[in-house]
Amino acid sequence: MLGHHITTPFGRRAMSLGQLKTQAQAQEIEEGKIADKWQVYRWLCEGKEVIGVGDRSLAVLNALLSFLPDNELSEENGLIVFPSNAQLSLRAHGMAPATLRRHLGALLECGLITRKDSPNGKRYSRKDREGEITDAFGFSLAPLLARAEELQQAAESVRAASMALRLVRERITLHRRDIAKLIEVAVAEDVPGNWGSIWSQFRTLVDALPRKASLAVLEPILGDLAALYEEVANLLEQHVNTENMSGNESRYETQQQNSKPNSIIEFEPGFRKDQGPKPEPTRKGEGDENGAKTYPFGLVMKACPEIADYAVSGIGSWRELLMTAAQVRGYLGISPSAYEEALDVLGQENTAIVIACMLQRTETINSAGGYLRVLTEKARAGEFSVGPMLMAALRATGAHLQMVPK
Repeated sequence: MLGHHITTPFGRRAMSLGQLKTQAQAQEIEEGKIADKWQVYRWLCEGKEVIGVGDRSLAVLNALLSFLPDNELSEENGLIVFPSNAQLSLRAHGMAPATLRRHLGALLECGLITRKDSPNGKRYSRKDREGEITDAFGFSLAPLLARAEELQQAAESVRAASMALRLVRERITLHRRDIAKLIEVAVAEDVPGNWGSIWSQFRTLVDALPRKASLAVLEPILGDLAALYEEVANLLEQHVNTENMSGNESRYETQQQNSKPNSIIEFEPGFRKDQGPKPEPTRKGEGDENGAKTYPFGLVMKACPEIADYAVSGIGSWRELLMTAAQVRGYLGISPSAYEEALDVLGQENTAIVIACMLQRTETINSAGGYLRVLTEKARAGEFSVGPMLMAALRATGAHLQMVPK
């Protein structure tokens, strides 16, 4: 029981049940208990969010602790400090009196200190003939000693949460790096799979990552990234195992002569079963209108705006469009051989325009690689021009050309 140990505030200050609870807790300090005041203060700074105290209030508490002559909190050394507001303000970096009183009240509400007011409300100490303090009136730091273990646990919980958040962020970073590079190698090596859809799913997860997020927000995203990583890794592993099995079987098969030693393996089948013999490829710039004729850059971007979403910082020039189209080629599932053949026949700019137009119609194209090969064959035979395709894409976006008379 508290009995005569209950103290009430001076003047018009009201007494609360919280202050009564803090005083009761301070009376339950074990005999001989000590704690380093600055260690307790560091624990409190770490666990301030758990305790519910602010930075400015902690600055005031730091000033109060500085008035204790010893570094150890103990009942033998005394736990009451009695500085004036002027002295306390100086050690609190010149804090204004009104602000100082507000943060002293916050420390009282948090149960970190208690008030022991004198009969006239002044703060002072009474000493005996030997100069020892027999009684003091001011602020009691006993709650800090009584709650030392609680403050330590609060600091440890904050450190554990911070470590868990850091580990989750590390795992997210690793998954982001691994997934991006695995998709890159899968596209480069023509591994079967819907890599365009997988890449879109990956970008959706990455774009959902906030700059600052709690553990509860990041953990579901980490789970989705881990599942996507497993999917990508399994597809690559199955492809590698299939290639290994094919390689092992070929060792035991009878060697056969290839009737077409110079034939090219078609990764994307065309849309016609018999396309006849292929004419010699026309190099760009050798008379083919597709290789020589280009279209205004602004017109291309107006007709095919979606390709800009795949650029890091937008597309503002032909060079950036060519680089982005080369990247989109992989996402659409177009093999390097089909892309190189299109470059030879159509040229760089027109190939980029065709890929941008195809990106606008991905829902209606089943095999982007096969479609590009068909267009390349038609262009080689003089049956395809980029212009109508570009105009069709322009009409599909709802835009129109304004004809300016000369």
